[in-house]
Amino acid sequence: MQCVLITGGAGFIGSNFVRHILSRYPEYFVINLDKLTYAGVLQNLNDLKDHPRHLFIQGDICDKPLLDDIFSGKYFEGPFVAAINFAAESHVDRSILDPEVFLRTNVYGTGVLLDAAKKHWQNLDAFRKKAFRYIQISTDEVYGSLEPGDPSFTEESSLLPNSPYAAGKAGGDHVVRAYYKTYGFPVLITRCSNNYGLYQFPEKLIPLMIHHIHREKPLPVYGDGKNVRDWIHVLDHCRAVDAVWHTGKIGEIYNIGAENEWSNIDIVHCLCDTIDQLLKRKKSSRYLIRFVKDRLGHDRRYSLNIEKIRKDLGWHTQVSFVKGLQETVAWYLA
Repeated sequence: MQCVLITGGAGFIGSNFVRHILSRYPEYFVINLDKLTYAGVLQNLNDLKDHPRHLFIQGDICDKPLLDDIFSGKYFEGPFVAAINFAAESHVDRSILDPEVFLRTNVYGTGVLLDAAKKHWQNLDAFRKKAFRYIQISTDEVYGSLEPGDPSFTEESSLLPNSPYAAGKAGGDHVVRAYYKTYGFPVLITRCSNNYGLYQFPEKLIPLMIHHIHREKPLPVYGDGKNVRDWIHVLDHCRAVDAVWHTGKIGEIYNIGAENEWSNIDIVHCLCDTIDQLLKRKKSSRYLIRFVKDRLGHDRRYSLNIEKIRKDLGWHTQVSFVKGLQETVAWYLA
């Protein structure tokens, strides 16, 4: 039995990834560390309460003594094969209101976690040292903004973050890269586009709109609604992180996307039509749309070139957007 530390594992993407690993790899024991802030919800893990290979610990990646306890074997005596960092403050609007919290977790917390993992790795025998991986889960937002018609970001694109959230994630990425270059620590970085699916906190666009449409409340849309995002199902993201972990090249960055670009207003229109059809409403819910003052520093478009992960690792998306969105809507309505 080998141990995997997954941080942020009670959040949206993290909890889905924990399930993915437990269902696919019977040889892994998962220690799930989450601070349980507003977006880390323990109920996301209700079905794993009695799982024999899952241990939840409430804690902060900024807590150095706790991380030292985890890696020293206080909770699991065997060696760690990986540390996968999903832990992050992730909502742009909140980062504009309180940047300090985002910089603390996304930069300083990443550094604390990295250092604890590095010390554990340095004490492993040669065989286990070669097998160990640290995976940093980042975001396409570190690249900045594109205009319509601009080519998609590649892994070599400059980092030009435009929000405190994106800047914090970019800072964390730089620290991770530095540990690889300075210490030879075996890191990999993934940068993914917008996720949707089950267990997402309802402040994000898709679950927020589902809740408001269901309750016939106003649907706030920033600016002109033409900001464009690439949407990927969370389970496709989990499979991509799995592929990067087990077959990716140490020190590399991998973009993860679905080549599925939608403007915000078109997403809202699609959700209105889907829910109206499910609830058999005669009047279109589009009348609820309200255009509101644009967000500060609102990036116009994100788009990722995913040729590298597709070519080098053989990964591809499996969930069609139509099917994935319908299942997501049905889950939230239920």
